Amino acid sequence: MSHTIEQVREEDVEELLPLMRGYCEFYAVAPTNEDLLALSRALIADPVHDGLQLIARDRDDRRAVGFATIFWSWQTLDTGRVGVMNDLFVHPAARGTGVADDLIRACADRARDHGARTLVWETALDNHRAQKVYDRTPAVAGDWRIYELALGPASTPSSSTQPEK
Repeated sequence: MSHTIEQVREEDVEELLPLMRGYCEFYAVAPTNEDLLALSRALIADPVHDGLQLIARDRDDRRAVGFATIFWSWQTLDTGRVGVMNDLFVHPAARGTGVADDLIRACADRARDHGARTLVWETALDNHRAQKVYDRTPAVAGDWRIYELALGPASTPSSSTQPEK
């Protein structure tokens, strides 16, 4: 399978949605379609500050077969900009065709063009198929443990707080 990789635009989001849904289902999470589309549209609106998504398409029929998401951040330890490849997903029918490798290379190119010193990503400990893909890259597995803190909605001032007079 020969494919192309392009930055996601508004006209791509409806076709991107099933791939994003497949990615979420793999990780057993279920955000709403509206929230997934809002994420894509936020990145389309501000790729310089927020990040971007890439979509891989079959070269012949232009069918979407994979995607990746990069967010921009900074790394204090080397005082440089970082590209965070937060998502990488290839439709099961297109796996083993080089799409994942090409998406990683495209993410690295975009991050480099954006001034990033590194491209970082993570995967689940039990996602052995993805680990095989990542082990083919020149990347090295880090020595960091990832922690997550779920945050509820922003808190409102306590009712016991007296307004200023």
